[in-house]
Amino acid sequence: MEFRFARRMKGAVRRVAVAFLFTAAATPAMAASLDTIAREAILLDADTGTVLFEKNADEQMPTSSMSKVATAYMVFERLKEGRLKLDDTLPVSERAWKVQGSKMFVELGNSIKVEDLIRGMIIQSGNDACVVLAEGLSGTEQAFATAMNKRMKELGMNNTNLTNASGWPDPDHHSTARDLSTLAVRLIRDFPEYFHYYSEQEFTYHGIKQGNRNPLLYRNMGVDGMKTGHTDIAGYGLIATGKRNERRLVLVVNGLPNMQARADESARLLEWGWREFDNYTLFKAGEVVDNLPVWLGQAETVPLTVQSQMKITLTHEQRRLMKVTLVADAPVAAPVAKGTKLATLKVTAPDFPTLEVPLVAAADVERLGLFGRVAAAASHMLFGPSKPAAAPAAEPAKAP
Repeated sequence: MEFRFARRMKGAVRRVAVAFLFTAAATPAMAASLDTIAREAILLDADTGTVLFEKNADEQMPTSSMSKVATAYMVFERLKEGRLKLDDTLPVSERAWKVQGSKMFVELGNSIKVEDLIRGMIIQSGNDACVVLAEGLSGTEQAFATAMNKRMKELGMNNTNLTNASGWPDPDHHSTARDLSTLAVRLIRDFPEYFHYYSEQEFTYHGIKQGNRNPLLYRNMGVDGMKTGHTDIAGYGLIATGKRNERRLVLVVNGLPNMQARADESARLLEWGWREFDNYTLFKAGEVVDNLPVWLGQAETVPLTVQSQMKITLTHEQRRLMKVTLVADAPVAAPVAKGTKLATLKVTAPDFPTLEVPLVAAADVERLGLFGRVAAAASHMLFGPSKPAAAPAAEPAKAP
């Protein structure tokens, strides 16, 4: 690793810049440009939120059964709050019994366990299960859709409008690939205890066994969710997610021509994301990045740290050419309170938006007493400003 440390004077204050230039033995090529036959698509890293690829990601589109992830979010939220239990039962109305499309085949007048309805909605993509859940939670499907839209907006899905619980075709029922990826990430993070339903490959209800429609669950590639969708207008779509080497990717595709294209194109995009990118932990939460000189302090320097883990997603070529720069006005005058922002860490790489992260004091530094200040002033007058050597900055941690 090449290490550079530079200073330049700014009036009576020194401007400190510390740069880390990472080098690697090999020089891999930048990831090749990518395209897809999907009409809309987005691929992102769930941990860092970095978008790896997108195509028409903000175009409004019919979402078909991928909408059921929003319904599941509402149900899981009720479960987590304790307002609903998995063994609670909900009644089947005539409207739910008559609904068309994919079904779990609920019986009219029967009451069905919430957990069975969840499996029927997720694994069997049952429109009837969605209506039973919606009516059970809100009285009517329309009232449920109103509450769901409000909640989706709170999650940041500002280009989404859902008119029903199942994704049944409606001109006013739409979302975007980006919004659906936001929803998928939130569901995974907010409800890990219920996410396992998305990886179940089959479910039998009323003597009818149906397999999970997610084709990637059967390919042994680390995919563990989430939901397919299809209508004549929407084409074939899929929200897919999986982990490999502790990296979770989320993919949304829509507008594909057939089931085979949905399976093959989704697998290709995920494999590309895992192959061409990686996550790099630059600094862990609380790790000392560098030490900043302090003027008139009981300590000569104050350690700087990041408040939370600093992890970024880069191609291998971007990682090779990445620069991390610390910028601060120094010395800083005592007293210094722990947690005070004192510097900024900047990360740059080719085709990578500049990332700026605040650095804060990792410890308190009290001001010198009267005699100490007098002695420091006298030293300054006799010998000029002190030039404390900068402590070597911490090397960014390697990715696990």
